[in-house]
Amino acid sequence: MAKDTGRNVVATNRKARHDYLIRDVFEAGIVLNGTEVKALRQGRASLVDGYAAVDHGEAWLENVYIPEYSQGTWNNHAPRRRRKLLLHRSEIDRLEAKTREKGHTLVPLQLYFLDGRAKVEIALAQGKREYDKRQALREKQDNREAHRAMRQRELR
Repeated sequence: MAKDTGRNVVATNRKARHDYLIRDVFEAGIVLNGTEVKALRQGRASLVDGYAAVDHGEAWLENVYIPEYSQGTWNNHAPRRRRKLLLHRSEIDRLEAKTREKGHTLVPLQLYFLDGRAKVEIALAQGKREYDKRQALREKQDNREAHRAMRQRELR
């Protein structure tokens, strides 16, 4: 039986990088039911409304949508249930201390399989203000225009 190798991305939260300033990134394992793993292997999940929280010394992934497995039976999972994250104690303590600070939160960035195991990439993030978002979009647009102008100049 061949073992999966590499990183097989299931879901990405692209809006998180727009809405938040990413301070630190952690990789965590997830405690899943069998039907959740099968639904993820079908490539179906959404991280859009999801967030992570530290509660009583344990890290939890909340409001992440993993749809019911299409061939599941009566023992299918709840799509938006709370899922435990597997992190080292020192990481959990550090995340708990940082999320107590004003404006900091834990946001899932990616859900993927790494060597056959389901993992989630969570970020310690700080919310951006509206003008920060506009400024980031303006910088991105300016960079795009600069690269376009340099490419046009090279072609001449």
